[in-house]
Amino acid sequence: MQLNYTEQGTGEPVFLIHGLLGSLTNLGNLARALAPNYRVISVDLRNHGDSPHLQEMSLPSMALDIADLMDDLSIASGHFVGHSLGGKVAMQLAMSDSVKVDSLVVADIAPVKYKEKNTNEINALYNLSKVIIKDRKTADTLLADYGIASSVSGFLLKNLRRNSDGNFELKLNITAIKECYKNHLLVAPKGENFAGPCLFFKGENSSYIEPHHIPMIQSLFTQSALHTVKDAGHWLHADKPDYFNQLVLQFINEIS
Repeated sequence: MQLNYTEQGTGEPVFLIHGLLGSLTNLGNLARALAPNYRVISVDLRNHGDSPHLQEMSLPSMALDIADLMDDLSIASGHFVGHSLGGKVAMQLAMSDSVKVDSLVVADIAPVKYKEKNTNEINALYNLSKVIIKDRKTADTLLADYGIASSVSGFLLKNLRRNSDGNFELKLNITAIKECYKNHLLVAPKGENFAGPCLFFKGENSSYIEPHHIPMIQSLFTQSALHTVKDAGHWLHADKPDYFNQLVLQFINEIS
């Protein structure tokens, strides 16, 4: 299976991995900031964007997808930036196949097992996938019925595309995501401790990285630093794009 991806720029490779229910366009701003100096590969995780749909969906399987893509592109190792679930996938790759990871940037996620945080959004999209969506208003209304804020709804509905009947459908394999979410996507990455350079970002207003998570980060990623982005939530790369991009570029420049 080959993931859908886009490339821009030349130089050392940097892989960008989006979060749950997202796509490779989510980190497009960062990709453009890195492209003048690096070969930027933005990927759609399995069951997301334009990548293939499979019922199996776990951190190891998604990390292997990235490793296979690297082999297909004849890339031995690279830098990685992952947001949320994408951060977990990048951590899993670093812990299971460390020679492929030159450095790691993890945006607002920790290497721990989480309680269910996205069940409402997943259920809303699952139910949306079962109805005929003639226009975006239909989709907006259904998501609003689930109490999903308009800002979040706008993000989720980036997953809509026209089908052959002229109606809208979800790019996501939301059935597989729903089935795998609790037992396979909320779990902690497992493997060997990673000793390469790592930068973890926490959104100041986000609860994804808590104080009690920090010892786990430091024990599993022994050369890691944690930076809090003020006035930012979980989507810190969208809340503070210029600041986030600057710090990521600075970090990778220091490693290269």
